[in-house]
Amino acid sequence: MEGVRPVSAESATRDLFGPQPSPSPDSRVKAFLRLVMIEHSVFALPFAYIAALTAMFRDDGSVHWGELLLITVAMVGLRTFAMACNRIIDREIDARNPRTANRELVTGALSVRSAWTGALIAVAVFLGAAALLNPLCLALAPVAVVPMVVYPYGKRFTNFPHAILGVAQAMGPIGAWLAVTGSWAWQPVVLGLAVGVWIGGFDLIFGCQDVAADRAHGVKSVPARFGIPAALHGARFCHAVTTALLVWYGAATHAGGFWWAGLAVVAGAFLYEHSIVRPHDLSRLNRAFFTVNGVIGITLFVFALLDLLARGLGT
Repeated sequence: MEGVRPVSAESATRDLFGPQPSPSPDSRVKAFLRLVMIEHSVFALPFAYIAALTAMFRDDGSVHWGELLLITVAMVGLRTFAMACNRIIDREIDARNPRTANRELVTGALSVRSAWTGALIAVAVFLGAAALLNPLCLALAPVAVVPMVVYPYGKRFTNFPHAILGVAQAMGPIGAWLAVTGSWAWQPVVLGLAVGVWIGGFDLIFGCQDVAADRAHGVKSVPARFGIPAALHGARFCHAVTTALLVWYGAATHAGGFWWAGLAVVAGAFLYEHSIVRPHDLSRLNRAFFTVNGVIGITLFVFALLDLLARGLGT
């Protein structure tokens, strides 16, 4: 019922049996890692690596492992912070949606205080890695943080929160390039736009499963406002634009045959993704969202790496 505060499993247990022992630090860490779905870093990291390795190839032709490590730490730290903020800010919305009602902050498996502690540690790790990379990365780090916090609020004031998510994700390749070169360039902006439009597009697909709950509780999104068919058409358009931007990036960085082969595989994956999700059949949505999109990122990275190695990148 609207206006009724959801009761968590933690509070219900306390009411029935009295105060319960506090979770151990180890269990809190595990619950936090489940909360932020740490394994999903695979979606963003490959494109940061593509940008970083391309910048290294153009700079001196060698891989700088220390910089790659710091870029990894920064990316995982920022994404962890973003996911934790998302879950904290959305916990009441999650409690009203059957799909998300088992999330850790709803059930009481993790306290809000512990989630904020993890989020602050993650953003401190991100800022520390940025500081170790170069002064420009540290100076621009707050710019990367802002959309991560704005995104969960987006579904409260706009029908297009997917665009905010896209902006947030677009910063990964740009930041990775800046981490290596310490200077601005337009090539990583093209790659960043490709990533942002790609992730915004599959967020349109993912949001289709929550249409009923979103409409019932006033949560804004393209599927909730315009319907599932319109959202899926929008996702197809986004992924066509993504493909075009990846072609542009390949041309701008003088990519070789491996890049174009990888891009052909990615285009095929997009076609497959959109063939298995239909307006009246969302049964394979998770396959499209998690499996196919994970394959897209990893596949393009592998082919990009092979291309750079073939062109002379030294390890």
